[in-house]
Amino acid sequence: MSTTPPGAPARELKGEAAREAARPVRLGLRENRLQFSLLVVVTATVGGLVGLERTTVPLIGSEAFHLTSDLAVFSFIIAFGVTKALTNIAAGALTARFRRKQLLVAGWLLGIPVPFALAWAPSWGWIVAANVLLGINQGLTWSMTVNMKIDLVGPARRGLATGLNEAAGYASLGVTALLTGYLATSYGLRPAPELIGVVFVVAGLALSLAVRDTAAHVALELAQHPGAAAAPATGPGLWQTFAHTSWRDRSLRGASQAGLVNNLNDGLTWGVFPLLFTDHGLGLAAIGLIKGLYPLLWGLGQIPTGHLADRIGRKPLIVTGMLVQAAGLGLALVLLDRPLPAGIVSAVLLGLGTAMVYPALIAAVSDHAHPSRRANALGTYRFWRDIGYAAGALLAGVLADALGLNATIVAAAVLTAASGLLAARLISDKVVH
Repeated sequence: MSTTPPGAPARELKGEAAREAARPVRLGLRENRLQFSLLVVVTATVGGLVGLERTTVPLIGSEAFHLTSDLAVFSFIIAFGVTKALTNIAAGALTARFRRKQLLVAGWLLGIPVPFALAWAPSWGWIVAANVLLGINQGLTWSMTVNMKIDLVGPARRGLATGLNEAAGYASLGVTALLTGYLATSYGLRPAPELIGVVFVVAGLALSLAVRDTAAHVALELAQHPGAAAAPATGPGLWQTFAHTSWRDRSLRGASQAGLVNNLNDGLTWGVFPLLFTDHGLGLAAIGLIKGLYPLLWGLGQIPTGHLADRIGRKPLIVTGMLVQAAGLGLALVLLDRPLPAGIVSAVLLGLGTAMVYPALIAAVSDHAHPSRRANALGTYRFWRDIGYAAGALLAGVLADALGLNATIVAAAVLTAASGLLAARLISDKVVH
């Protein structure tokens, strides 16, 4: 017979929580490895939810709902991109009123209807509405996980922190895109591929409730910052930071335009590649492979590139990555007579190029933003970056309807190369707060 007194387990849990709370707050990856690892898993669930759409949704529009306009098919990406971009801006401002954990949990609550709407939407309008919710979900959850990881590790390991964060999200996105392609081959475009999203929502929400907030880590970094004694009690306002990040600061302006064009590529290929390769005879499994390989390499590649950005600087990776992406877009057309190799080569180069760019850009913005304005600066950068989804889908829809899918890809390749050259001119690796 047990001799454990009633209520002992609860007292033990409270005692453990008290001991955890009493531990001194320290910055660093090793010092915060448990919370950091938990946030990595949360980011994987965030990426998995958006990965549901990469292979099947453009084909749902053209085949299930019989949409004849490419712009109409890509409207779900426009809805997603605009909503996510605006939420990124709002998320930065909301951190002044709410804790990061509260916003993270709110994002998951808003994402609950998404997989069900994608699986059983009776009309295309429901798909578009689901992407509004998905955009809010992604804007809140992804913004908070990256901010919380940067809070935990401090200034010395920002590149690695953002690399691990984005690696988890985009590797999960890629695996999910690959899995949905195979499920669609066996069970149809709906509902089986979309319902795996329920797992991501349940796991993401549960883990987010277990995460500890990072407000104390932000306070510690602010106290340790060289300008802490002269710093105002509150940071600059949202619109002041928006203006500073968008155009007043040369390096932040260069990072913002590169982020926009980078995600323009993603939004464009998100809609165009399934239609393009279907027209050239590939099945859903092959398209799933292409659509999964791109974000999978994008995700996993950010672990070494994030670390490399801390060693050699942000600018070399940003410029090279944009030019590699431009080459990947061009080769998709050059090799199109053999569609599967064309898709694979393009996906590999797009994935590797984006892996170079993504963590380096986030780290560059963090480098050039004072800790008091960092959340708003990252929100502004992520606004410009993620409005690229909408810009890419809009550009793809207009050009594809007018000139065809091939012309759309040519335009994206030229724009990406130009953005890389502009980044080389504008971005400095000198850290300035």
